[in-house]
Amino acid sequence: MIAIDTIDGRRSIMLDRADRGNALSAEMVDALIAAIDQASADPTIHTLVLRAAGRNFCTGFDLSDLDMSTDGDLLLRFVRVEQLLATLWHAPMRTVAIAQGRAWGAGADLFACCDERIGFEDSSFRFPGAGFGLVLGSRRLAERVGTDCARRWVIEGRHVEASEALKAGMASALVADESAAAESLARRAAIAPDTARAIRQATRADLRDADLAALVRSASTPGLKDRIVAYRNAMRSASGKA
Repeated sequence: MIAIDTIDGRRSIMLDRADRGNALSAEMVDALIAAIDQASADPTIHTLVLRAAGRNFCTGFDLSDLDMSTDGDLLLRFVRVEQLLATLWHAPMRTVAIAQGRAWGAGADLFACCDERIGFEDSSFRFPGAGFGLVLGSRRLAERVGTDCARRWVIEGRHVEASEALKAGMASALVADESAAAESLARRAAIAPDTARAIRQATRADLRDADLAALVRSASTPGLKDRIVAYRNAMRSASGKA
């Protein structure tokens, strides 16, 4: 589900479920947490790069087994997604996301968590969680684009095109293709890992408990599965798939 490569202190994690839009299954979330923890524990790693195979960076939470899930199953899975986002947000090395196509839901949250956020000209972002009652990733998004903008994007479930994302600060750069992304990444000089770790510790408040509590409060309201099913059906109907 993921592929890992390391060259000269730069570790690349490739989301490798292109046939599913790189949607986050429970197993994929576990694999990503383990990979980020492993990189964080390696003092030789100065940069962690998230990229994805296929047309889309990550289309969000994998709903393929929704019909077989319970509210409890879904709550646990969303908790693990929040833990993944917190692990990436607090990673001690420089983090970079390179996103093509759709970065929606948890995929958009993954993108927002990284220090450098390189989008493609065809990239789009969407935060649909509020549509089924979830509070997930909102504070981190607000740090990128400002509170008012983040609140509007989340509450409205806005579809944000690449140009708007760049203007708002969601994306830190836009490139035309993969080769341009590689060139953009190569131009960014990495500082010493010890210095990077110290800077992150000094500038990033640890609000993991508060973020997790907000997510659990929103997700634990009875009827989580029903809300997700209703949202999924509404989206299908709106796109003409119903």
